[in-house]
Amino acid sequence: MIIGSQTSLKGIMQQLELVSTTDSTVLILGETGTGKEVIARHIHQQSSRQQQPFIRVNCGAISSELIDSELFGHEKGSFTGATSQKRGWFEQADGGTLFLDEVAELSLAAQVRLLRVIQEGSLRRVGSEQEIKVDVRVIAATHKNLAEEVQHKRFREDLLFRLNVFPVNLPPLRQRLEDISALSEYFATTAASVLSLPICRPTQQQIQYLQQHSWPGNVRELQGVIERAAILGRGQKLAIESALFIKNSDIRLIEPEETSFAENIGEVQHQASFAKLDEVIIQHINQALRKSYGRVEGPFGAAKLLGINPSTLRSKIRKYGINPAPATNLR
Repeated sequence: MIIGSQTSLKGIMQQLELVSTTDSTVLILGETGTGKEVIARHIHQQSSRQQQPFIRVNCGAISSELIDSELFGHEKGSFTGATSQKRGWFEQADGGTLFLDEVAELSLAAQVRLLRVIQEGSLRRVGSEQEIKVDVRVIAATHKNLAEEVQHKRFREDLLFRLNVFPVNLPPLRQRLEDISALSEYFATTAASVLSLPICRPTQQQIQYLQQHSWPGNVRELQGVIERAAILGRGQKLAIESALFIKNSDIRLIEPEETSFAENIGEVQHQASFAKLDEVIIQHINQALRKSYGRVEGPFGAAKLLGINPSTLRSKIRKYGINPAPATNLR
């Protein structure tokens, strides 16, 4: 079964209820930022394994030399640096759920060993001949097209068949605009709690404005925008217009006096020289890159200044063809 016809969040969640009560392997497909880990955690929390561990593994962050040790564990002295016995992720998740994020990043050799463990329910630690039984529910996720990866010999077809028992296709946010209202309300409530601010909810006009955005960073980007809007609004309102860089190139704090969304639009309509949204975004990103000396990530990076995820900022840099100073590095 492929969840494709049900593109709304409500439709997807209804389908997830079917698989959550089973131990079937789930493969979550979708662009970066669509909420694949959120879906994986929901499946775990609704399953009979909810009281057992949920272990999340970023397969793309582990070197090929260490992946066996990380997944399956190792014995003391099995290789240089193995100063003690180690239980791998499969053992740590025994009885619970192992979420293999970005599973397409695994090497072909690691894919072979992963397939064996999933099929047989047993593993051997590196440096051991002893078989260890494990009871683990596997949920995998990737933003890549695995059929194409198989075609190009970068992903094993037998592993794809084993993971693809219940595929979940998460459409990008731009294809399910009807979810923006509910997601914005949820993120606004969460932001208020985290920031210790009064709860302010988006207006219907603001929802319509959010629905006009392309959301290259998907749900993760929306969450950042709503949190930024809560900060800029100082507990009086959600300053979504400023958070989306619609008003001007310099983010301003909302003044205590209330100004309606309609009045803001009226001001824009009477300013023939008002900058286009893309121009404002480009200018604002360039200002942030100059202030951060071209650095994207870190506490002094441009992403921190802008209040967005580094991957979202990189996406915008590519989208608008922004070139930082030659002497800088986008890290």
